[in-house]
Amino acid sequence: MEYEITGGAYPMVVCKLQKGETMQDETGAMAYMTPNIKMETSTGGGLLKGLGRALSGDTIFLNYFTAEEDGGEIAFSSCYPGKIIPIRLNGSNSIIGQKNAFLTAEKDVKLEMHFRKKLGAGIFGGEGFILQKFTGNGMLFLEIDGEVIEKDLAPGEKLLVDQGHVAAMDETVDFDIERVKGAKNILFGGEGLFFATLTGPGRVWIQTMPISRLAEAIIPYIPVNRE
Repeated sequence: MEYEITGGAYPMVVCKLQKGETMQDETGAMAYMTPNIKMETSTGGGLLKGLGRALSGDTIFLNYFTAEEDGGEIAFSSCYPGKIIPIRLNGSNSIIGQKNAFLTAEKDVKLEMHFRKKLGAGIFGGEGFILQKFTGNGMLFLEIDGEVIEKDLAPGEKLLVDQGHVAAMDETVDFDIERVKGAKNILFGGEGLFFATLTGPGRVWIQTMPISRLAEAIIPYIPVNRE
């Protein structure tokens, strides 16, 4: 499978498939495809797995697109302005992503729920207890809000991140929360009560504009119907 990410701030990934190659996506992400690609919809392993994906922010059903001959082309588009990041899974590495991060992947990539083990991180970490976990072999494509900054943390290296800006990370990265210090910082700092703390080793993807923050910024400008 070959791919190209295009579209600038409104990205899509265009995948070129050889005969028998299959891409999977959350329902509704496909933008266009050539006629030599066959589509099938299923729960991707049973109803329980489908329900698990729904709890982690995606849909119960997945679409599978298989090229019936060489030269198939299919494109998947992000549902909001941002970036599409490509990640290769080799069977030994796993990626943890925020809810709704999954866009598309090759067939042998597995998507499942991931529970935060630490109570504090689950309650105050900004995304809740249930995230998405990606394992297996093949290319994975995640959709990220706004621009993306990738950090490669050394063992023991720590990064403090405002809640909601953590888009994805290697499973090897430890995720916890840390309370903002100082009464004036808490009352007037505007950064909330907690930071997410990420400790290496591993990669971390930081998003510049969480969709929730974008929505908050737009709300004051929405006309109010006074009738």
